[in-house]
Amino acid sequence: MLQEMGYEFEVESANIDEKAIRIDDPKELTLALARAKAEALRAQFLENAILITSDQVVVWNGEIREKPQDEKEAKEFLEGYNTHPAQTVTAVVVINTATGKQAQGVDIATVYFSTFSEKDIREIIEDKSLFEMAGGFTVEGELWERHINKIEGKRDSVIGLPKELTERLIHEVEQ
Repeated sequence: MLQEMGYEFEVESANIDEKAIRIDDPKELTLALARAKAEALRAQFLENAILITSDQVVVWNGEIREKPQDEKEAKEFLEGYNTHPAQTVTAVVVINTATGKQAQGVDIATVYFSTFSEKDIREIIEDKSLFEMAGGFTVEGELWERHINKIEGKRDSVIGLPKELTERLIHEVEQ
């Protein structure tokens, strides 16, 4: 996503215990997780850099969903999307390491799926990629795209890094 936006970047993983941060409000939860990632990584950047961290959860029928833990939970997630849409809540935190200036924001998008058959569910679970995604789904790839009825909001937000929000936050910390 950042490459599409014209930025050169390095990807680093923050060593934090995400399960230790528990907040019932999805916006506050994702912001807290993105801030924790930023603080964990900030010390590594002694040079002038723009540090961008993000976190995403999915809200389904009022329930916060992170990555499915096993096949049973993955199946429950997919079956649930037959009855209610999935809402992605994505927080982005941007820090200018030279000035210490910070900006943050949250973007929300809602995905409406067509019905997943038992065969579709088996095929998706066998692919295993859903275990790496908040809510156990993505909007990328033919396997998923054929099940998307509608997205309210931006597709890039569902993918995990909302371009407009990220661009705005970068400009805020550069000034």
